[in-house]
Amino acid sequence: MNRLAIPAIAALLLPATGAGAGEWSGYVSGEYRYFPYAATDPRRHGNNLSFSAQPEYYTEWDGGRQSITVVPFVRWDQGDSARSHADIRELNWLKAADDWELRVGVGKVFWGVTESQHLVDIVNQTDFVENIDSEDKLGQPMVQLALIRDWGTVDLFLLPGFRERTFPGVSGRPRSEPRIDTSLTRYESPQQQRHVDFAARWSHYIGEWDFGLGYFRGTSRDPTLEPALNDQGEVVIAPLYELISQYSLDLQATLGDWLWKLEALRRNGQGDSDYSAATGGFEYTFVGLFDSSYDLGLISEFLWDQRGKDAPTLFDNDLMVGARFTLNDADSSELLLGLIVDNEDHSQLLYVEGSRRFGQRWTLSIEARTFSNVPERGLLYGMRDDDYLQIELARYF
Repeated sequence: MNRLAIPAIAALLLPATGAGAGEWSGYVSGEYRYFPYAATDPRRHGNNLSFSAQPEYYTEWDGGRQSITVVPFVRWDQGDSARSHADIRELNWLKAADDWELRVGVGKVFWGVTESQHLVDIVNQTDFVENIDSEDKLGQPMVQLALIRDWGTVDLFLLPGFRERTFPGVSGRPRSEPRIDTSLTRYESPQQQRHVDFAARWSHYIGEWDFGLGYFRGTSRDPTLEPALNDQGEVVIAPLYELISQYSLDLQATLGDWLWKLEALRRNGQGDSDYSAATGGFEYTFVGLFDSSYDLGLISEFLWDQRGKDAPTLFDNDLMVGARFTLNDADSSELLLGLIVDNEDHSQLLYVEGSRRFGQRWTLSIEARTFSNVPERGLLYGMRDDDYLQIELARYF
């Protein structure tokens, strides 16, 4: 069945629930990426145009205690067929009571507090073909039960069905070199994508401290990347999805103008031995800069992984510094500047993200990323000539 047909089927079923007419919202957008340098692999595209849409349908009944949310997503990409894709971000029914909530269907859940990477965010798979910042997530089939108590909220997740991470295709940019060939994907579990995972999280606050303790058991969302030969004899990278157990902590303290943040995990089942990883730091905000309405936040975080250079991640011993400039105006204008430096090989990833609303319906966003001082054996080496400037114009409805 075409996944885009699911919202239409859901809409036909709504009258049986007694739901009202509901509301539509969402956006359509056009995106242009400018690449100043020629690609190292001639198969990769140059400057690139794409269009995306993400409508959202929401309806509720029973005095707001029951609701249905439907959020499909689709993108067409000029240069990379792997980036032309569709997904159901959300398609779920929610039943709410005074001290519990039950959600069934396809959903999105976020765990974490840090800026530079979302280390403990594990329920949803990363839609890596959308953006290498790992902010975009695929919808996850789930049954979620939230128990709401005075001593905190306990979320229990049953996750039937695994989603593979998306990766750029042969012509995609930016991408790794060698490229990741998803046709060679392997699983530790003989059930592969049908393996049923489990997750739980307790969240609470004490004064200025907000924290969450998480547990996950199932197929890792982060694949181990192994060199391989495909059917054409090309050297590529093959993803291996292993069964893991993970314990995690996310912690944030709001102390005046300071935000102190920490994400830490302990994982076993991925590789030959257990390992730990952590990301932590602070954000200090100068509120009302120079007696204006502007705010300036200074950010610094340290990223660490016990596996060192054997880790299938860019962030094993890195320092992130950045600044967030917020105008606090009616147009929600803001700008984020970040620099991540590897403390061992000194490779650098510089990024800029900004957005501004025009009127009630339009938003202009910019994004730029540069990769510099990348050693030949570094994970960023394949992206050394994939610096880009992205401009996106979105129309909300």
